[in-house]
Amino acid sequence: MSEGRPYGFEVVRLARIEARLVAYDWAWARDNAERIAENWRRRLALQPGLFDGPVLLSCLCAIADGTCRIDFFETSYAAFIAYRDGGSPDGHVANAFAAVVPWSADGAVLLGQMGAHTANAGQIYFPCGTPDRDDVRGAVVDLAGSAVRELREETGLALPGGIADAMAGAWALLRGDGQLAFLYPARFPETAEALAARMERHRLAESEPELERVVTVRGAHEIDAARMPPFVRAYLASAFEADAAEADVTP
Repeated sequence: MSEGRPYGFEVVRLARIEARLVAYDWAWARDNAERIAENWRRRLALQPGLFDGPVLLSCLCAIADGTCRIDFFETSYAAFIAYRDGGSPDGHVANAFAAVVPWSADGAVLLGQMGAHTANAGQIYFPCGTPDRDDVRGAVVDLAGSAVRELREETGLALPGGIADAMAGAWALLRGDGQLAFLYPARFPETAEALAARMERHRLAESEPELERVVTVRGAHEIDAARMPPFVRAYLASAFEADAAEADVTP
């Protein structure tokens, strides 16, 4: 079910995701090898800690009856970054990824601001990452597993109820701007203050934390247009609007 286009993103509710790894000849990457190499040199000069490993991008996404079927192919991180930095000029290829959205018991969303050494320094995200070979099980791309792993690595949080809940629950797909963001809202039993404290303890225990700080958002008025990418703003606007509408009809 589609829910409009906040910040230019279509919000689609999904009951199931079927993701697989396929062979794909990416013409854009083949034709732009010099641009990719030059962009990577520029990126490394700014952030020497970046690593050019294999990642997965999407070459097909189809939705029917609440199920999304999505195909992934493997490419280099350098090619992906050059493609993204160039505005995603090939309409057939998208940056597709999954993330758990931590909701507190008192109705807040917990996010993190990325550290200065990361590719998305200063931006405020849900815990997420571009899928890679570690997320492949045979021919299946395990998006739920990818989301749960990123949540644990960046925040130290474990999904309430385990990974099976993420695979069977309701997802929100944010589609637009060359991205396919599969977001799974997970309600934690702690208050926002307690949940943020757990995330902060994990962050401080890491030798090189990905997050610079934990960010708590309690309503649409706290959406940060300067540091939150459009898909994050779109999700938060849609989610808090839905919460407000539900509150209006609750006796």
